[in-house]
Amino acid sequence: MKRRTAIKTLSAAAILTMAGAFSAQAAVNGPVNYIIPFGPGGESDISARFQQPFFKSMFGQDLVVSYQPGGGGAVGWASLNGKKGDGQTIMGVNLPHIIIKPAQKNVGFNTDDLNTFYMFHFTPDALVVKADSPYQSLQEFIDAAKANPGQMTLSGSGKASANHLAQIKFDKMANIKTTYVPFKGTGAAVAAMLGSQVKAEWGYSTVGAKQGEAVRMLAVAMEQRHPLFPNVPTFKELGYDMVGGAFRGIALPKSASADTTKMWSDMIGKINRDPAFVKKMLAGGFAMLDVDAAGMASFMKARSTEYLKDAREAGLIK
Repeated sequence: MKRRTAIKTLSAAAILTMAGAFSAQAAVNGPVNYIIPFGPGGESDISARFQQPFFKSMFGQDLVVSYQPGGGGAVGWASLNGKKGDGQTIMGVNLPHIIIKPAQKNVGFNTDDLNTFYMFHFTPDALVVKADSPYQSLQEFIDAAKANPGQMTLSGSGKASANHLAQIKFDKMANIKTTYVPFKGTGAAVAAMLGSQVKAEWGYSTVGAKQGEAVRMLAVAMEQRHPLFPNVPTFKELGYDMVGGAFRGIALPKSASADTTKMWSDMIGKINRDPAFVKKMLAGGFAMLDVDAAGMASFMKARSTEYLKDAREAGLIK
């Protein structure tokens, strides 16, 4: 009897495992179109490329990355709900972009229009200077900014972006006045900093990973120090309650069923928990995040409250 019960238990487990595999295959019937609403080469593209081999290995299908740039992501996001919700098309989404842009003007979509089912990483805000900069610490940067109000120039990627909001927030926290100079993308902002067109950059930890010894990060906006940069302090440990950056996730068309949405959430979650994937992301300077479909509403509510408050105080939205 005991042996029979054990066999039945094992059989049931096997059936459940097979059912899980079949349910994934049922919603992914061939190559998946993974749309990045920006041009190639940015952090959204890089992280999607990191996901590709893991998806293929785990689920037996290809993630085919394509690009739909325009309007800082708005062109792609405005088109998402016009695509089929059969699980064969997904699209990258970014915060604060999908919150701030529709609050500023009509961009063809509202935040709630997007069926965001997973947030899988963020690039922490970082204050970055050239390696030969005279500012060796965050306090030295602050002291210089206080001594020269408005003359401390910082590059960043775009207006009303994570970089811009970081500059606004930190100026307020540190009681300083700096000048933010927006550039078209992180690459251009880095080039401006390395070319001494500005004195520093509001960038991300990924800038430190990519530029190496050419730059020095004064602080990163994380709860704990990034494992890739054990000698770079967090803003929090230096007395500034600042944690955040550019958050990245993935969305389905609104017409996707609850089953398809959960299935995709589970699949991306499985990739995100793979130790080899985590290692690759951290080596690139990214920070991991795990917000699934079930936790998305509360996460988005909290982020929206913070972003919209900061944007209003800065006069970026009414």
